[in-house]
Amino acid sequence: MKKDIILAGVGGQGILSIAAIIGLVAVDSGLFLKQAEVHGMSQRGGDVQSNLRISDRPVASDLIPAGNADMIISVEPMEGLRYLPMLAPEGWLVSNSVPYNNIPDYPDVNLLISEIIALPKHVLLNADEIAEKSGNRRSANIAILGAASPFMGLDQKRIEHAIERLFGSKGTDVVESNLKAFQAGRDFALQQTK
Repeated sequence: MKKDIILAGVGGQGILSIAAIIGLVAVDSGLFLKQAEVHGMSQRGGDVQSNLRISDRPVASDLIPAGNADMIISVEPMEGLRYLPMLAPEGWLVSNSVPYNNIPDYPDVNLLISEIIALPKHVLLNADEIAEKSGNRRSANIAILGAASPFMGLDQKRIEHAIERLFGSKGTDVVESNLKAFQAGRDFALQQTK
């Protein structure tokens, strides 16, 4: 088993929480994990990305070579497209359809969406709406994780347990809303890729 995953988004969207959950699952599954993060401008709404390399064998480097990522998980559509050169030809792009329009020359959203839809392997979902319906508008990142989960090769129950561990100190309401968002995102992806 080997998965190279790029997480992409904007500061404050929960990229590092997704990375922490995947990391917990990898360790609990007895897998090797390397991670590299770029989040220097994250507090100012800047680009945040993380390379996650998971394998059943030791991983030498924490950086994913161009054209080798098995998956890009993006909480923001433009940020997902930014890392497209990193995606392997058979790789998946899982992205939120809702932009984080924080720059004056943000591209036309319809153009971004059409570029994502043109990819052979993609899941595009309104994670903000799913999060709202799940009872916690801040759980859009977990809805995205749910949508990516069928293609990661990680056990669903272990992911749910990691969500419980990560958010447990915030109370049962937060845990439950994140678990609902995760399942709704997963259900959406499974329905879309039938």
